[in-house]
Amino acid sequence: MRLSPTARCTLHLAFVSFSLASACPAGNQQTQHFQQPPPQQPSKPSAQAPAQPPAQQSPATKPSASPAGPQSTHYPILLLVQGNDQSWSLRIGLKGPERLDRNGYPPIPLEPADVAREGTTDTWTYHAKDSQTGATVAVHLSREACNDQASTTKYPFTASVEHAQIGSKQGCARVATELFPKINNQPTDDDDAKDKPPPPTVTRFKPPIAIAYISASGKLIMKRGTVARAMPGKGYQPAVSHDGKRLLYTTDQKEGESTISLYDWSTGKVSELLGGGVQQAFWSPDDTSIAFRKLDSSKWQLWSMPADAPEKAALVYPNDVVSVQGWADGHTLVVDDLQTLSWVGDDGTVKQTLSSADLFGKDQFRPSSANTVRVHPLNPDLLLVSAELAQPLPGAPPKSGAGASKEATKD
Repeated sequence: MRLSPTARCTLHLAFVSFSLASACPAGNQQTQHFQQPPPQQPSKPSAQAPAQPPAQQSPATKPSASPAGPQSTHYPILLLVQGNDQSWSLRIGLKGPERLDRNGYPPIPLEPADVAREGTTDTWTYHAKDSQTGATVAVHLSREACNDQASTTKYPFTASVEHAQIGSKQGCARVATELFPKINNQPTDDDDAKDKPPPPTVTRFKPPIAIAYISASGKLIMKRGTVARAMPGKGYQPAVSHDGKRLLYTTDQKEGESTISLYDWSTGKVSELLGGGVQQAFWSPDDTSIAFRKLDSSKWQLWSMPADAPEKAALVYPNDVVSVQGWADGHTLVVDDLQTLSWVGDDGTVKQTLSSADLFGKDQFRPSSANTVRVHPLNPDLLLVSAELAQPLPGAPPKSGAGASKEATKD
């Protein structure tokens, strides 16, 4: 007797229930509802159809085993590392070192890298990079009790920081749960991006209230806000007072002589303070004193005077001074003799020196009277340096012809 495909599949299911997927044709929709052998023929018909049994998963579709979870070598919490002298701190977030702060310096953003754990001990080494200079940073953290030398506080971690440019620092670390909302920036109901202050940056500054410069026509200009005024004569070496109301500058007289003049913005008048061989006047931080160079016996020396009493000018430093570089603080001046940069007190004593070779290098720049060094007004350890190139930059116009400017190569 020949059976239809449906009948053959039904009979086959009565004996082999677990080979349904391979025994029945793929297009047979009727066999999809049978997962168990049919029951024996009942003596009485059932009034209600039996409930469908739960489907059994085919061995061919057995789920694959999940891979083992990776074992983290990172201490998974935010930590704050503080220096033993309280002069610096470093934040370690969920990804690693995030930021290095030092008193009096701009914050240093860090780019976290890999984290290494020493065996099974509670000691970690975090690697990072200074995002501004690219210098390598390594933070060593150990779960050992640490005593802060500046106080009686005990910390659960001992830490040290090694910066390729700044050096090594020792400190302690603790769990800084209070910094989580600040670092992770968790959203809140009243979180508004407009109310958030901008992140700190080295380049953020306020426009100056007053500036002085030499125009293209060679005139000395003083500008306050949108108002600009030209000084009489051929003035140079400008120095604006810290209140932005007065301007010191130098003008040449006959050969070998020059004067230091004062321009008052409020009155618009120019007064000559000193004459003879004088140059490079600088206001003190509080604008009460003026330092300058004076030619005496074929040697330029450092002098100073009260701003309101030029007749009381006095010698400060008798050695030869090629240039005055301004004030480091209210009682210290910075001078240069092309070989050494010296910090000279107002009593004439040398407090600190720095060789020109260390400051400008030996290959790219060279010592010159045109070089300038300015001390940061808030942090005396930061210097702004402008130096003359020892060799012209690649692509600079060649120095050729009788009319070639001597300044072209230098620029």
